[in-house]
Amino acid sequence: MSLPSFHLPSFRLHASRSLLPVTFCLVAGLATPGAHGAPTFKVLGFDDMSCQAWIASRDDSEQRTLYLAWMRGVLTGHNYARPAQQVSAISSGTLENFVNRYCSEKPKGDFGEAVLRLADQFSGRNAPITK
Repeated sequence: MSLPSFHLPSFRLHASRSLLPVTFCLVAGLATPGAHGAPTFKVLGFDDMSCQAWIASRDDSEQRTLYLAWMRGVLTGHNYARPAQQVSAISSGTLENFVNRYCSEKPKGDFGEAVLRLADQFSGRNAPITK
């Protein structure tokens, strides 16, 4: 049985590494930070979401592209959940620069948290979402 493939700009992605899990993290923008600023919900992302993994992907364009697509899914989920506080169009370069800066400031952090902080800042809310 052959697996279906998906065509994304600049690379071919097979179903075994599909971006379908991205849809599950669309609600990530609804996070309420815990005592240490970490989300109090299960982030459905990659096995290794550390800033170290993000930094290591700098020379792996396929992995970096997957990370960026996942981050765009999180931002889309934020926009779906918060129509009055949209993150407008954002370039991959801006997204990469934000996460690079976050990870240089918090090397033991994770890039999932970085994208949530980006949503906070770029939506005009400038604070984590609370109930």
